[in-house]
Amino acid sequence: MNVLAIAVHPDDETLGCGGTLLKHKAQGDDLFWLVVTQAHEPKWPKELILTKAQEVEAVAQAYGIRQYEKLGFPTVQLDQIDQFQMIEAIRAFIEKVKPEIVYLVHDGDVHSDHHAVYTATLSVLKPFYMEHLGVRRVLCYETLSSTEAAPIQPHRAFLPTVISDISPYLERKIEIMSLFETETQPDPLPRGPSSIRALARYRGATIGVEFAEAFSLVREIM
Repeated sequence: MNVLAIAVHPDDETLGCGGTLLKHKAQGDDLFWLVVTQAHEPKWPKELILTKAQEVEAVAQAYGIRQYEKLGFPTVQLDQIDQFQMIEAIRAFIEKVKPEIVYLVHDGDVHSDHHAVYTATLSVLKPFYMEHLGVRRVLCYETLSSTEAAPIQPHRAFLPTVISDISPYLERKIEIMSLFETETQPDPLPRGPSSIRALARYRGATIGVEFAEAFSLVREIM
């Protein structure tokens, strides 16, 4: 089975579904990764951009990603680009890998980039297109320091409906997150190790396991 994780910023998928991706890998599934944005000059120095690219490569190897692609759209500027261009770029990758499951950033996150990618992806994954693209299930994940940082808006709240037991994979997930040296935060900030562990413990408690990740089911075709 082909599994695709769509990330706006490179560390999104590790924070949101990293343990579940490791679980898929252990079950023999093929992992694909689409990173929509990247840092750009002059907002970020060239050396930092190179470091971030090296982090992406290291993380892809750590997960055993079969194929990944960086679309290269400017981070924090997705509201200024041609939306059709982004939709077509996402469509092209999905058509190429034909994933059965797609993991996607949540629409209610505080980052406007997350909303833009969510909207663009669902423009590609209209119900009547999904079967042609091979997609059977679309799930949104929560991203620490983005999902819970959004203002309270009931119509855009993250409502977990699917829980994945990641007890055997949590520590490896935290190790992989540490590869994002330009993105990690020290405890007690949201992207620190103790926060990642605490959220996983809380989600695990809801289904009676040690650690878990939560998802919001957008659509499933049976």
